[in-house]
Amino acid sequence: MKFSESSLSLLRKESGEVRKLLAKFEGENVASRLWNKDASLWKRDSAIRRKIVDRLGWLDVPEKMKSRIPELIEFRNDIIQAGYKNIVLLGMGGSSLCPEVCRKIFGISSGSPGFYVLDTTSPATILRTEKKLRSEKTLYILASKSGSTLEVDSLYRYFLEKVEMLHPGGAGEYFMAITDPGTSLERLARDKMFRKVFTNPPDIGGRYSALSYFGLVPALLMGIDLKLFLGKALEMSGKCRSEISAERNPGVLLGAVLATFGRAGRNKITFVLPPPLLSFGIWLEQLIAESTGKEGKGLVPVEGETIGKPESYGTDRLFIFYTIRSDQNAPLERQIERLVDAGQPVVVIEIEETYDLAGEFFRWEMATAITGIPWEINPFDEPNVTESKENTAKILEIYKNSGSLPVSVPLLTEQGVTLFGESKSGEAASLVQNLIRFFSEIPETHYLVLMAYLDSSDENEMLLQELRLLIRDHFRIATTVGYGPRFLHSTGQLHKGGPKEGAYVQITTEPSEDIAVPGKGYTFNTLNRSQALGDLDSLKKRGLPVLQLHLTRSPGEGLKYVMDILEKAFRQ
Repeated sequence: MKFSESSLSLLRKESGEVRKLLAKFEGENVASRLWNKDASLWKRDSAIRRKIVDRLGWLDVPEKMKSRIPELIEFRNDIIQAGYKNIVLLGMGGSSLCPEVCRKIFGISSGSPGFYVLDTTSPATILRTEKKLRSEKTLYILASKSGSTLEVDSLYRYFLEKVEMLHPGGAGEYFMAITDPGTSLERLARDKMFRKVFTNPPDIGGRYSALSYFGLVPALLMGIDLKLFLGKALEMSGKCRSEISAERNPGVLLGAVLATFGRAGRNKITFVLPPPLLSFGIWLEQLIAESTGKEGKGLVPVEGETIGKPESYGTDRLFIFYTIRSDQNAPLERQIERLVDAGQPVVVIEIEETYDLAGEFFRWEMATAITGIPWEINPFDEPNVTESKENTAKILEIYKNSGSLPVSVPLLTEQGVTLFGESKSGEAASLVQNLIRFFSEIPETHYLVLMAYLDSSDENEMLLQELRLLIRDHFRIATTVGYGPRFLHSTGQLHKGGPKEGAYVQITTEPSEDIAVPGKGYTFNTLNRSQALGDLDSLKKRGLPVLQLHLTRSPGEGLKYVMDILEKAFRQ
């Protein structure tokens, strides 16, 4: 089976609607107006339009960054010569996902320091990463657009205390910052004499910052060839210019496909990625969910879900299948063929090599912006992310005043799994009966979210993925998995601001070892639980279906037990 890049033939009857929207875009000069930063594409309100204009810097940032390559290479050489053995990026959301994707896809080149990304408040994950550093010389990158990200500040406080014990009076040279001009983080970095401060163009939102300093500085420190990387981004940018017709413009074309299918009810954008590109999905997830999930509208990105049989899916999916020309995957292509034969719409995007990822960052940024036009939403704000931050602050204040977190009365406890939720008349007595009732009430066109406030260990990841597939295949509903608090800065916006199609299972635990956040009067586990409780409160206030599973044994034991009882029930 031979695929073309646009793959409109695989969209069947919907391809006609896509072409209609493309013709409308062409007639309204959408590409030209986008490049001219015309905010009236999305909103009529003048105040909102001014804010949108201040978030369109991603359009020309590849060209701006091209001139900074010599400066960046000089900085990398300085880090190598200074003898740093490890680099740890402390970030959250848009400031950390691109580096994490690059680390997993490209790896760390020979001669480069080890590179780790911490975007969590899980004490288990923090301690596990810290052990990998041993006592070798480590550089910490604080990455935050706002400069006041709670998670970044907490992680900085923790590692600053460690560094000051080893290097009293000279801790600053072990830290650097990437932030917007004039932020509190920039002031901190100057005051504490950080080794380096990169001030990013302020007209770029976090999730659109992959091709700015936020993405490029970590990429270079990993040993990625920045000239080739940015060259690929500029190549895609050129293909998306205003003089290219809508049907031939990769960003406009993809945006038209996403908007058409999303409005037609196929809003579960399901990514099928080959192994070399598998982690690309977590970046796409944030970009799409946080950009489109508002005003009761939105696309639901489904990433990391192993492809299933055609009967596993309903009528709410649009599949995006990536192939690498130099690394063909015949078994995966056969699975895609079966989906097409079953009437599922598939878009296939073929790239030459992994360095084309830089171009895909740009393609999807443009496509996501285009998607917002017919929906008349602002793809560059995140109104409900602030809500989660405020809820966390309120709960932490309760903890400071009372010495404990708010508690709810559980429905039941069974084999180390405590279930919280709203009781109903005739509530089933067992955990499995409660779970099956909850899942069976989710309509096939809705989706289930597993919100894991757990250590993102290999074991937990494997079990969560197995659990989501078990639920998907039995109930034929889309499933997503997110780690808290990371997802609060991405899909959390969709959960609260998007269409009311989600059902939510929050999974929490107690760590075997906890650590303090220096100077704050609480621990990382307290912070993590506060974020979970704050998110739970937001979902409940919206009347959304929510269950909470608290694992009082190890997360692995608890997840295995849940899977075991579900599998037994499904076989009966």
